[in-house]
Amino acid sequence: MNTSPVTEQIVYLNGEFLPMMEAQVSTQDRGFLFGDGVYEVIPVYQRQLFCFKEHLQRLKNSLQATSIANPLTDQDWLQLLNDLIERHPWQDQFIYLQVTRGVQMQRDHLPADCLQPTIYAYTNPLQPVSDAVLTNGIKAITLEDIRWMRCDIKAITLLPNIMMKLAAKAQGADDAILLSLDGYVNEGTASNVFIVKDGYLITPPNGKRLLPGVTRLVIERIAMNKQIPFKEAQISEQELHQADEIWLSSSTKEALPVTQLDGKKVGTGKPGAIWHTMRDHYQQTKIALLTECAD
Repeated sequence: MNTSPVTEQIVYLNGEFLPMMEAQVSTQDRGFLFGDGVYEVIPVYQRQLFCFKEHLQRLKNSLQATSIANPLTDQDWLQLLNDLIERHPWQDQFIYLQVTRGVQMQRDHLPADCLQPTIYAYTNPLQPVSDAVLTNGIKAITLEDIRWMRCDIKAITLLPNIMMKLAAKAQGADDAILLSLDGYVNEGTASNVFIVKDGYLITPPNGKRLLPGVTRLVIERIAMNKQIPFKEAQISEQELHQADEIWLSSSTKEALPVTQLDGKKVGTGKPGAIWHTMRDHYQQTKIALLTECAD
């Protein structure tokens, strides 16, 4: 196994592995001109893809919803990503892969027929969450959700998310929890939302307002297996502010405890007991799944 320092970061682009600095995409690519594409982020632990089938299914769902042709078979996707992992020395990584509709020389909102999708993928080291965050949690604010009505598609058009992330930073917060016009919780800027209230773990139901998170799914499975009371339900802004615990979950951060919301303490102001329990179970689940994949 290669453990030497990375001298060149290698990416995959349209059938080739090449140094990142040599990768070039056409200026007429619809991803560049229109944000016409979808993406996926997959964590890698001990050089093994985590929940690959679930991530791949979400990618295929996004491709189907946007009428972008799936350019590879399931086995080809698996081979591509494993090849990318093996070209880098890191034990824990996260893969970013993107599929755009492809290059169209005549700029037109209406895509031409039979375009060849552009495939791009790269990997970075996956850094563990800092001890400070695990001990103290993070700060969040609430913001009106200004995104489009198909947030279940993992689209590369993320300008609203960036704007809301900047707004959170401007208020001294780490992230934002996004509220619909009717006052219910959707998700974070790049995460799903959980609350704990009266011993129940609660998350908004999947739908077009939020992305069906893979980490969210893993947490749901753990809750069911470990008899942690769990339900999907709409969460009002008032219920959010009255929660005993708040978590934000994502593929690269797992579940982060929010200990301050809109300048006020959440619960005790420290990561809660159920979050600690879930974190322990999550680490055990990772080990079990990786062992299963290795067998």
